[in-house]
Amino acid sequence: MPPDDPTGWEAALVVIPTYNEADNIEAILTAVTAAVPEASVLVVDDGSPDGTGDLVEKVGEADPHIHLLRGEGKRGLGQAYIAGFHWGLERGYGFFVEMDADFSHDPAAIPDLLGAAAEADVVVGSRYIPGGDVVGWSKRRHLLSRSGNVYARLVLGFAVKDATGGFRCYRRAVLEAVDLPGVRSNGYAFQIDMTYRAWRLGFRLAEVPITFRERELGTSKMSGSIVREALVAVARWGLRDRLSGRRTPGAY
Repeated sequence: MPPDDPTGWEAALVVIPTYNEADNIEAILTAVTAAVPEASVLVVDDGSPDGTGDLVEKVGEADPHIHLLRGEGKRGLGQAYIAGFHWGLERGYGFFVEMDADFSHDPAAIPDLLGAAAEADVVVGSRYIPGGDVVGWSKRRHLLSRSGNVYARLVLGFAVKDATGGFRCYRRAVLEAVDLPGVRSNGYAFQIDMTYRAWRLGFRLAEVPITFRERELGTSKMSGSIVREALVAVARWGLRDRLSGRRTPGAY
């Protein structure tokens, strides 16, 4: 059932991709619905063998705001989000919040993202602006993340401090304008890709401070291959657009 008001928070869809998040999923759904009771939640589960999808179905039986989109196999973060975006676009949602299922993103900050979306088309929950923070990371991982964001800014030319951040909100118009079928990236690369595409199209980008906390339950999906994908992809996009002259500054 499409939301009645495409501009109010009842038109917001919180998209949560999952793979083996049975330890966290019921608690995160409770926290999200408490933070934004007007919004809908879509869990995009990649066939978790630990029963994550079944738990979502159980919770959804008691709450019509909670929905499940099952995948047949592990397709990766980016493709899970894109499937969720298509699902929401087809049903008329106006705002799309993306977040992790492991409490690294605090559901209580969702209203901050939606509030900022009144004046911006893409709102990034940022660890690297004043007021933002990271809790529970090693110095090495913190340095890797900060360096990756500096690298993306230098190569691609935008000013977003936390382009790899996965806690964010898109207005419907952004997802309609971006070539979603053409987005093949995953992980960090997916977040940078979506940021860069929106910036090149001239959409308004904003950042709000968040505190990122390392997960306590379950297993992290971070890997060296995810980092390498982002590094190579950013270099390829930057070189392609410099050679073609297609890179254009947006309204950030």
